[in-house]
Amino acid sequence: MSRDRVERAALRVLKPLVIAVFVAVTAFPFLYMVMLSVRDIQELILDPGSLWPRRLTLDTYADVLTRQGFLTFMRNSAIVAVASVAVTLLISIPGAYAVARLRFFGHRQVHFLFLAVYLFPAIVLAIPLFVLFTMMGLRGSLFGLILVYIAQTVPVTVYMLRNYFETVPRSVEEAAAIDGCTRLSTIWRVVLPLSKPALMATGLYVFMIAWNEFLFALLFLVERRESWTVSLGLSQLAGSIEIPTTVLMAGSVVLTLPIVIVFFASERLLTEGLTAGAEKG
Repeated sequence: MSRDRVERAALRVLKPLVIAVFVAVTAFPFLYMVMLSVRDIQELILDPGSLWPRRLTLDTYADVLTRQGFLTFMRNSAIVAVASVAVTLLISIPGAYAVARLRFFGHRQVHFLFLAVYLFPAIVLAIPLFVLFTMMGLRGSLFGLILVYIAQTVPVTVYMLRNYFETVPRSVEEAAAIDGCTRLSTIWRVVLPLSKPALMATGLYVFMIAWNEFLFALLFLVERRESWTVSLGLSQLAGSIEIPTTVLMAGSVVLTLPIVIVFFASERLLTEGLTAGAEKG
Protein backbone atom coordinates (compact mmCIF):
# COMPACT_ATOMS: atom_id res chain seq x y z
CA MET A 1 0.00 0.00 0.00
CA SER A 2 1.38 3.40 -0.98
CA ARG A 3 2.17 6.09 1.55
CA ASP A 4 -0.56 8.33 0.13
CA ARG A 5 -3.23 5.67 0.70
CA VAL A 6 -2.00 5.05 4.24
CA GLU A 7 -2.23 8.76 5.03
CA ARG A 8 -5.74 9.02 3.58
CA ALA A 9 -6.88 5.94 5.53
CA ALA A 10 -5.38 7.32 8.75
CA LEU A 11 -7.06 10.67 8.11
CA ARG A 12 -10.45 9.00 7.63
CA VAL A 13 -10.05 7.26 10.98
CA LEU A 14 -8.53 10.13 12.95
CA LYS A 15 -10.74 12.96 11.67
CA PRO A 16 -14.01 11.82 13.31
CA LEU A 17 -12.09 10.75 16.41
CA VAL A 18 -10.49 14.18 16.84
CA ILE A 19 -13.82 15.92 16.19
CA ALA A 20 -15.52 13.69 18.77
CA VAL A 21 -12.83 14.50 21.35
CA PHE A 22 -13.16 18.25 20.77
CA VAL A 23 -16.96 18.06 20.95
CA ALA A 24 -16.77 16.09 24.20
CA VAL A 25 -14.25 18.48 25.76
CA THR A 26 -16.39 21.47 24.74
CA ALA A 27 -19.82 20.08 25.58
CA PHE A 28 -19.06 18.21 28.82
CA PRO A 29 -18.68 21.27 31.10
CA PHE A 30 -21.98 22.70 29.88
CA LEU A 31 -23.71 19.31 30.18
CA TYR A 32 -22.34 18.87 33.70
CA MET A 33 -23.55 22.35 34.63
CA VAL A 34 -27.05 21.57 33.34
CA MET A 35 -27.15 18.23 35.17
CA LEU A 36 -26.13 19.85 38.45
CA SER A 37 -28.76 22.56 38.01
CA VAL A 38 -31.61 20.02 37.92
CA ARG A 39 -30.44 17.93 40.90
CA ASP A 40 -31.72 18.16 44.42
CA ILE A 41 -29.07 19.52 46.78
CA GLN A 42 -29.56 16.66 49.27
CA GLU A 43 -28.98 14.10 46.52
CA LEU A 44 -25.85 15.95 45.44
CA ILE A 45 -24.49 15.93 48.99
CA LEU A 46 -25.16 12.20 49.42
CA ASP A 47 -23.80 11.21 45.99
CA PRO A 48 -21.52 13.98 44.66
CA GLY A 49 -19.79 11.74 42.13
CA SER A 50 -22.91 10.83 40.17
CA LEU A 51 -23.53 12.72 36.93
CA TRP A 52 -27.12 11.69 36.20
CA PRO A 53 -29.72 12.77 38.76
CA ARG A 54 -32.17 10.21 40.11
CA ARG A 55 -34.92 12.82 40.21
CA LEU A 56 -35.11 15.98 38.11
CA THR A 57 -36.19 19.20 39.78
CA LEU A 58 -36.71 22.71 38.46
CA ASP A 59 -36.92 24.26 41.91
CA THR A 60 -33.42 25.66 41.45
CA TYR A 61 -34.56 27.67 38.42
CA ALA A 62 -37.62 28.93 40.28
CA ASP A 63 -35.29 30.02 43.08
CA VAL A 64 -32.89 31.78 40.71
CA LEU A 65 -35.52 33.54 38.62
CA THR A 66 -37.77 34.70 41.46
CA ARG A 67 -36.11 34.76 44.89
CA GLN A 68 -32.65 35.68 43.58
CA GLY A 69 -34.06 38.28 41.17
CA PHE A 70 -32.67 36.91 37.92
CA LEU A 71 -35.81 37.84 35.97
CA THR A 72 -35.02 41.49 36.69
CA PHE A 73 -31.33 40.93 35.96
CA MET A 74 -32.15 39.32 32.61
CA ARG A 75 -34.42 42.22 31.71
CA ASN A 76 -31.63 44.69 32.53
CA SER A 77 -29.09 42.69 30.52
CA ALA A 78 -31.48 42.50 27.57
CA ILE A 79 -32.05 46.27 27.66
CA VAL A 80 -28.31 46.97 27.82
CA ALA A 81 -27.42 44.43 25.11
CA VAL A 82 -30.13 45.41 22.61
CA ALA A 83 -29.51 49.14 23.08
CA SER A 84 -25.75 48.64 22.70
CA VAL A 85 -26.24 46.68 19.48
CA ALA A 86 -28.64 49.24 17.98
CA VAL A 87 -26.58 52.34 18.77
CA THR A 88 -23.24 50.71 17.93
CA LEU A 89 -24.47 49.67 14.48
CA LEU A 90 -26.06 53.09 13.94
CA ILE A 91 -22.70 54.77 14.58
CA SER A 92 -20.46 52.15 12.97
CA ILE A 93 -22.23 51.72 9.62
CA PRO A 94 -21.56 55.25 8.29
CA GLY A 95 -18.10 55.25 9.87
CA ALA A 96 -17.12 51.93 8.30
CA TYR A 97 -18.54 52.96 4.93
CA ALA A 98 -16.56 56.21 5.02
CA VAL A 99 -13.33 54.35 5.76
CA ALA A 100 -14.04 51.79 3.03
CA ARG A 101 -15.16 54.14 0.24
CA LEU A 102 -14.06 57.72 0.86
CA ARG A 103 -10.54 58.78 0.02
CA PHE A 104 -8.82 61.04 2.54
CA PHE A 105 -5.36 61.40 4.02
CA GLY A 106 -4.46 58.25 5.93
CA HIS A 107 -7.60 56.35 4.95
CA ARG A 108 -5.63 53.12 4.63
CA GLN A 109 -4.29 53.35 8.17
CA VAL A 110 -7.20 54.91 10.04
CA HIS A 111 -9.06 51.65 10.65
CA PHE A 112 -6.00 50.31 12.48
CA LEU A 113 -6.10 53.39 14.71
CA PHE A 114 -9.63 52.40 15.73
CA LEU A 115 -8.17 49.22 17.18
CA ALA A 116 -5.48 51.10 19.13
CA VAL A 117 -7.96 51.54 21.98
CA TYR A 118 -7.63 47.80 22.66
CA LEU A 119 -3.95 48.27 23.49
CA PHE A 120 -5.13 49.51 26.90
CA PRO A 121 -6.68 46.96 29.27
CA ALA A 122 -10.15 47.79 30.54
CA ILE A 123 -8.90 48.18 34.11
CA VAL A 124 -6.79 51.19 33.01
CA LEU A 125 -9.96 52.99 31.88
CA ALA A 126 -12.00 51.94 34.90
CA ILE A 127 -10.91 54.65 37.36
CA PRO A 128 -11.19 57.62 34.94
CA LEU A 129 -14.62 56.41 33.82
CA PHE A 130 -15.72 55.89 37.41
CA VAL A 131 -14.74 59.46 38.33
CA LEU A 132 -16.34 60.89 35.17
CA PHE A 133 -19.60 59.01 35.58
CA THR A 134 -19.77 59.97 39.27
CA MET A 135 -19.47 63.64 38.31
CA MET A 136 -22.16 63.19 35.64
CA GLY A 137 -24.51 61.33 37.98
CA LEU A 138 -24.54 58.18 35.84
CA ARG A 139 -23.43 55.68 38.47
CA GLY A 140 -26.09 53.06 39.03
CA SER A 141 -27.63 53.86 35.65
CA LEU A 142 -28.11 51.40 32.79
CA PHE A 143 -27.71 54.35 30.43
CA GLY A 144 -24.17 54.93 31.66
CA LEU A 145 -23.30 51.26 31.21
CA ILE A 146 -24.68 51.35 27.66
CA LEU A 147 -22.42 54.32 26.88
CA VAL A 148 -19.38 52.34 28.08
CA TYR A 149 -20.27 49.31 25.96
CA ILE A 150 -20.83 51.47 22.89
CA ALA A 151 -17.41 53.05 23.34
CA GLN A 152 -15.91 49.57 23.77
CA THR A 153 -17.46 48.01 20.69
CA VAL A 154 -17.62 50.79 18.07
CA PRO A 155 -13.91 50.56 17.08
CA VAL A 156 -13.88 46.83 16.35
CA THR A 157 -17.33 47.03 14.75
CA VAL A 158 -16.07 49.72 12.35
CA TYR A 159 -13.10 47.49 11.55
CA MET A 160 -15.27 44.42 10.86
CA LEU A 161 -17.83 46.28 8.74
CA ARG A 162 -15.17 48.15 6.79
CA ASN A 163 -13.65 44.83 5.68
CA TYR A 164 -17.05 43.63 4.46
CA PHE A 165 -18.04 46.89 2.74
CA GLU A 166 -14.89 46.68 0.66
CA THR A 167 -16.16 43.39 -0.82
CA VAL A 168 -19.35 45.06 -2.12
CA PRO A 169 -18.83 45.73 -5.87
CA ARG A 170 -18.40 49.41 -6.65
CA SER A 171 -20.32 48.89 -9.89
CA VAL A 172 -23.50 48.27 -7.89
CA GLU A 173 -23.10 51.58 -6.09
CA GLU A 174 -22.27 53.37 -9.35
CA ALA A 175 -25.44 51.98 -10.91
CA ALA A 176 -27.43 53.28 -7.94
CA ALA A 177 -25.82 56.71 -8.34
CA ILE A 178 -26.77 56.76 -12.04
CA ASP A 179 -30.36 56.01 -11.01
CA GLY A 180 -30.31 59.13 -8.85
CA CYS A 181 -29.53 57.70 -5.41
CA THR A 182 -27.65 59.90 -2.99
CA ARG A 183 -24.81 58.52 -0.90
CA LEU A 184 -27.12 57.87 2.06
CA SER A 185 -29.82 56.22 -0.05
CA THR A 186 -27.15 54.05 -1.69
CA ILE A 187 -26.05 52.85 1.73
CA TRP A 188 -29.65 52.20 2.81
CA ARG A 189 -30.98 50.59 -0.38
CA VAL A 190 -27.89 48.86 -1.79
CA VAL A 191 -25.04 48.39 0.67
CA LEU A 192 -26.98 47.35 3.77
CA PRO A 193 -29.14 44.68 2.05
CA LEU A 194 -25.95 43.15 0.63
CA SER A 195 -24.27 43.33 4.05
CA LYS A 196 -26.84 41.47 6.15
CA PRO A 197 -24.36 38.67 7.05
CA ALA A 198 -21.81 41.20 8.30
CA LEU A 199 -24.44 43.14 10.22
CA MET A 200 -25.60 39.92 11.87
CA ALA A 201 -22.03 38.95 12.77
CA THR A 202 -21.14 42.30 14.29
CA GLY A 203 -24.51 42.56 16.02
CA LEU A 204 -23.98 39.17 17.67
CA TYR A 205 -20.47 40.17 18.69
CA VAL A 206 -21.71 43.34 20.39
CA PHE A 207 -24.63 41.47 21.99
CA MET A 208 -22.35 38.83 23.50
CA ILE A 209 -19.99 41.44 24.93
CA ALA A 210 -22.81 43.49 26.45
CA TRP A 211 -24.54 40.39 27.87
CA ASN A 212 -21.45 38.82 29.45
CA GLU A 213 -19.37 41.84 30.54
CA PHE A 214 -18.70 42.03 34.26
CA LEU A 215 -16.04 44.62 35.21
CA PHE A 216 -17.89 47.80 34.27
CA ALA A 217 -21.23 46.37 35.41
CA LEU A 218 -19.67 45.79 38.84
CA LEU A 219 -18.06 49.22 38.85
CA PHE A 220 -21.16 51.24 37.98
CA LEU A 221 -24.14 49.17 39.16
CA VAL A 222 -23.07 47.41 42.36
CA GLU A 223 -24.75 50.02 44.59
CA ARG A 224 -28.20 49.52 42.99
CA ARG A 225 -29.35 45.92 43.02
CA GLU A 226 -32.43 46.69 40.91
CA SER A 227 -30.09 47.72 38.06
CA TRP A 228 -27.84 44.65 38.18
CA THR A 229 -27.17 42.61 35.06
CA VAL A 230 -27.07 38.81 34.88
CA SER A 231 -23.29 38.60 35.17
CA LEU A 232 -23.35 40.73 38.31
CA GLY A 233 -26.15 38.64 39.80
CA LEU A 234 -24.23 35.44 39.11
CA SER A 235 -21.16 36.88 40.83
CA GLN A 236 -23.31 37.59 43.89
CA LEU A 237 -24.47 33.96 43.91
CA ALA A 238 -20.91 32.67 43.59
CA GLY A 239 -19.73 34.83 46.49
CA SER A 240 -22.38 33.63 48.94
CA ILE A 241 -21.74 30.57 51.10
CA GLU A 242 -25.50 30.26 51.71
CA ILE A 243 -26.33 29.56 48.06
CA PRO A 244 -26.39 25.84 47.14
CA THR A 245 -24.21 24.69 44.25
CA THR A 246 -27.29 23.58 42.33
CA VAL A 247 -28.75 27.10 42.45
CA LEU A 248 -25.41 28.55 41.35
CA MET A 249 -25.36 26.17 38.37
CA ALA A 250 -28.92 27.17 37.49
CA GLY A 251 -27.79 30.80 37.47
CA SER A 252 -24.89 29.87 35.20
CA VAL A 253 -27.29 28.18 32.77
CA VAL A 254 -29.53 31.26 32.79
CA LEU A 255 -26.50 33.41 31.92
CA THR A 256 -25.19 31.09 29.21
CA LEU A 257 -28.30 29.74 27.50
CA PRO A 258 -29.49 32.95 25.74
CA ILE A 259 -26.10 33.39 24.10
CA VAL A 260 -26.02 29.74 23.00
CA ILE A 261 -29.53 29.98 21.54
CA VAL A 262 -28.82 33.22 19.67
CA PHE A 263 -25.50 31.89 18.38
CA PHE A 264 -26.87 28.63 17.00
CA ALA A 265 -29.96 30.33 15.58
CA SER A 266 -27.71 32.68 13.60
CA GLU A 267 -24.72 30.40 13.06
CA ARG A 268 -24.92 30.39 9.26
CA LEU A 269 -25.14 34.17 8.93
CA LEU A 270 -22.44 34.60 11.57
CA THR A 271 -20.03 32.32 9.69
CA GLU A 272 -20.76 34.02 6.37
CA GLY A 273 -20.25 37.44 7.87
CA LEU A 274 -16.93 36.67 9.52
CA THR A 275 -15.60 34.87 6.43
CA ALA A 276 -16.72 37.43 3.87
CA GLY A 277 -15.44 40.29 6.00
CA ALA A 278 -11.97 38.81 6.45
CA GLU A 279 -8.85 40.44 5.05
CA LYS A 280 -7.94 39.21 1.62
CA GLY A 281 -4.56 38.68 0.07
